[in-house]
Amino acid sequence: MDAHDAPAFLHEVILFLALAGVLIPLLQRRSINPVLGFLTVGMIVGPFGLGQYTDSSPWLRYLTFSRQEDVAVFAEFGVIFLMFMIGLEMSVDRLWAMRRLVFGLGHLQVGLSALTIGGIAYAFGNSIESSVVLGVVLSFSSTAVVMQLLTQRRELGTPLGQATFSVLLFQDLAVVPLLVLVTVLGQKSGDSVAALMAIAALKGVITVGLIYFIGSRVVRPLFHQIAASRQSESFMAVTLLTALGVAVLTQLAGLSMEMGALLAGLLIAETEFRHEVEVTIEPFKGLLMGVFFMSVGMGIDVSAILAKPLLLPLSVIGVLAIKALILIVLFRLFGLSWGRATEGGIMLGQGGEFAFIVIGMALGLDLLDPQVGHFMLLVVGLSMLITPSLTLLGRKLGNSIDARVGKPVFEEDRQLEQLSGHVIIAGYGRVGRLIGELLSEQGIPYLALESDAKLVKQMRTEDAPVYFGDASRPELLRRLHLERAVAVVLTMDRTAAALHAVKGIRATSPNIRIAARARDESHAQALRDAGATVVIPETLESGLQLAGSVFETLGVPGDVATRLLEQERARRIAGFRPG
Repeated sequence: MDAHDAPAFLHEVILFLALAGVLIPLLQRRSINPVLGFLTVGMIVGPFGLGQYTDSSPWLRYLTFSRQEDVAVFAEFGVIFLMFMIGLEMSVDRLWAMRRLVFGLGHLQVGLSALTIGGIAYAFGNSIESSVVLGVVLSFSSTAVVMQLLTQRRELGTPLGQATFSVLLFQDLAVVPLLVLVTVLGQKSGDSVAALMAIAALKGVITVGLIYFIGSRVVRPLFHQIAASRQSESFMAVTLLTALGVAVLTQLAGLSMEMGALLAGLLIAETEFRHEVEVTIEPFKGLLMGVFFMSVGMGIDVSAILAKPLLLPLSVIGVLAIKALILIVLFRLFGLSWGRATEGGIMLGQGGEFAFIVIGMALGLDLLDPQVGHFMLLVVGLSMLITPSLTLLGRKLGNSIDARVGKPVFEEDRQLEQLSGHVIIAGYGRVGRLIGELLSEQGIPYLALESDAKLVKQMRTEDAPVYFGDASRPELLRRLHLERAVAVVLTMDRTAAALHAVKGIRATSPNIRIAARARDESHAQALRDAGATVVIPETLESGLQLAGSVFETLGVPGDVATRLLEQERARRIAGFRPG
């Protein structure tokens, strides 16, 4: 039976799962960036790679994708789940706290990049409509590639990570009006563009407002009911239903499915189920994003590159250079050092995944010349392909610049002034560093105080937000904007230092949440009496882990042992909370 006589998508699903099952462990073992790996594999097994030889070698049909459309549906799901995860990371409060970076830095980046690239496109003979579309869509960067890189490097919580995330977030929000603009420009009616845009914008605002208003009153009770049933399958089903259901609703209303997925994530981000949902959806996102990157690789025609050995590489370099230069200046103006601004500009220089959607849509509406459209898709695909390697170069270049120029004192002052919703970690030894890395993975900003000058110097060379100082000093706490922080974590193991810090923090901010590490239960009691919100004794965790090992040896079922340990942990910790 021919590979394409099988049920729809069965061949593609089996082939992709086989590739993912072999490819992902191999990439991890070789320390190869997975984005680069999937893009390269897509080029090899796609219609412009081995897939073009299926007529002469029929057996290759079982090992290749002969049509890019074969994986287009799965690739779109990958982008949808990516936007859903971004929504989970946002929350309305966090978006508001980052409003200066999102709507200031992000708006300037898109606007300046679009004007520059659009002007160049017009100078090359494109129509005004085509130039507008190309300018705006090429101003966007790849959320999928950059977020993957930041997550792998655990840099989401750093100043560079926050600034980069803010730019990407504004670009994602700008996709909706861009899709509306393309639709309006593609209509051949005599109505004014401004009027059509106003109507479409009003329709979008009403749709998003209704979904958010109704969803915020339905999602939490629904998840509460499912969670109470303790059925993981039902929880997973409701999570997928929420992500895809809201995406479909926005599509029916004339907006993009990606916008709906972002909105669905935003709804769940306001609930206490956010982290459980992230864990549930992560495997789907990873696999489907792999499909997306493979589909991008499939669209890169090596023969077309060889046919234009000068124009295509120069176009890629041009897009990267224009966006990087604009971003470097903007990042510097918004408080990053020249080194980190250079790293961020290079990281965001590529084209984005939405170019494939927008340019495809513009081609269907005859807004773009087919030759120009396909050429620009090649430019975007190649720019995404080389981004992981460019990012490594950007980091080395940024470190070299900062080593030569140095970081001006006022830069850190400006970064501190912008801080809000952050966590302060007192003590940056092994425990503090672990907490910092976990916070950074979740994109949560933090600052750390450490009294060991040697350790502070070492951490500063790694660009960690660590400062020398005593966490009990009120003037230093005010300098770190304790009043705008969400929590303080005390990790120091010296009893006197921890007690002194709790008293100083509580005197400065009576309502701040303080989580403290204690040596033993007597130390925990003292910290609680001093005003700590929650205290975790080291002896408690050690004892629980040893008890768990004993339960396992005795054959106690895993779920029963876990429940017993959690009950004991909760009972003990409850005794160290202020009454």
